[in-house]
Amino acid sequence: MKAMIMAAGVGSRLMPLTVEVPKPMIPMANRPLMESIVNLLNAHQFDDVIANLHYHAAAISGYFGNGEAFGLKMQYSLEEELKGTAGGVKNCEGFLNETFAVVSGDALTDIDLTALLAAHRKNGALATIAMKKVDDMEQFGVVVHNDAGKIERFQEKPKREEALSDMANTGIYIFEPEIFKYIPARQFYDFGKQVFPHLVKIKAPFYGTPIQDYWCDIGNINTYRQAHKDVLSGYVRTKTERIIINGHSDARVLCGEDTRIGKDVVFSGSIVIGSRCVIEDGAHLSNCVIWDDTVIGENSSLLDCVVGSSCQIGRQVTVNSGAVVASRCHLEDGAEIKAGQKVFVNTSGLLQLDQG
Repeated sequence: MKAMIMAAGVGSRLMPLTVEVPKPMIPMANRPLMESIVNLLNAHQFDDVIANLHYHAAAISGYFGNGEAFGLKMQYSLEEELKGTAGGVKNCEGFLNETFAVVSGDALTDIDLTALLAAHRKNGALATIAMKKVDDMEQFGVVVHNDAGKIERFQEKPKREEALSDMANTGIYIFEPEIFKYIPARQFYDFGKQVFPHLVKIKAPFYGTPIQDYWCDIGNINTYRQAHKDVLSGYVRTKTERIIINGHSDARVLCGEDTRIGKDVVFSGSIVIGSRCVIEDGAHLSNCVIWDDTVIGENSSLLDCVVGSSCQIGRQVTVNSGAVVASRCHLEDGAEIKAGQKVFVNTSGLLQLDQG
């Protein structure tokens, strides 16, 4: 069966982590986020996959190649200019010539795609949306459906007081090839703002299927850290390696290959450490994510934060809640990064601090 992974986005809400890395390739439990989607598709027999690419395209195609290493076939659709969610799918019309799935490459989920496909076929649907109940309706397309599941209204990111439902569009779809009749060629076109409202207007067989499976839109730094916590807590079914429960605490630590942990290091909460890192003596790590090849100096404290790859964090450094240290940053001994602050190397090669 065929599927498409939406992987062309810039990931601006995760800046500065995505300055050098496209959002689908940011580490999630020490594997690229999109790898979990590739594995999910393979597990549900979607073994012929195309991904649209734009931002840092070579990082994605170079990692996944032809898909053979992941048990499926992969090819790519390069968008020199972004064409929107529907426009990007339209570019792949020649490939998507049978019932197909569309899945966002920048979400974490263990959705039962087999069950979603079965519901789609049972309803005789043209289009099916996987829906998930959410609290923050303003961040998502909101779906209103009748008792049979047929979609009657579609609101794109409504204000909370105007939302007609708490069922969110997950960005996971099953389509029939006839969907291409409703997407014009060679222009920017969006599912949520244009295609879906039109399907409602013409009373097309357009259905929503509620899911109980795990789904998290990795939309910002907070949800990025929360998704790691959920992986380590076992709330989502995805591949992980080397989960270490630290001594006499309830900390959960996922540690990459060839990483060295010094003496008297204190872990609390959920911590993910990449490969080839060094955590020096006396460091305190709490609810944080550290990418590959980073050194955390003696007696430094990292609290509810994210640190990118190839960073040098000096001794007695404090990185406070909600802060982000982008890749290749060097923090001198005794530095303090305030809550919510973003640290990155600017185009002049100088360290820059922005308040989040």
